[in-house]
Amino acid sequence: MVRVAILTASDKGAAGERQDASGDLAERRLREGGHTVAARAIVADDREAIAAQLRAWADGTVAEVVITTGGTGLTERDVTPEATRDVAERDVPGLPVALAFEGLKKTPYAVLSRGIAVLRKRTLIVNLPGNPKAVDEGLDVLMPLLPHVGQLLAGPHEHRGDADTGHGGG
Repeated sequence: MVRVAILTASDKGAAGERQDASGDLAERRLREGGHTVAARAIVADDREAIAAQLRAWADGTVAEVVITTGGTGLTERDVTPEATRDVAERDVPGLPVALAFEGLKKTPYAVLSRGIAVLRKRTLIVNLPGNPKAVDEGLDVLMPLLPHVGQLLAGPHEHRGDADTGHGGG
């Protein structure tokens, strides 16, 4: 199982005016799945504050995976993808595709999330929307992948086909 950090981007949450329902849900689901929640924070919808926290966790090897909630929409204050791009070293484009595909099964609004997934050092960073229902659905996609992600990021691995899927992944 992997160590996961949860970062919620929310002006009201950071000001103590709103409970972090999405972060609470993510923490509960991850712990129930056997993962360790190594860190958790709430920051305002501020590009530099988000990027600084992501850098600190990735560079400090706090967790193999960072899940962000919030700040992926279309409003002016939604800057989590931009902050994530600021710290990115490599893209992981398949995850947002999978998240949108699964989300579309529930609502057409799923395609309006601008969340991205990237690598920084040995940390995978995945943006999820702030809506608890969207976080729950996003975790349905991510949870089965986390053990393999942890193995890959622990490195080094031979690059060979996966006997179960016929795909690389290592």
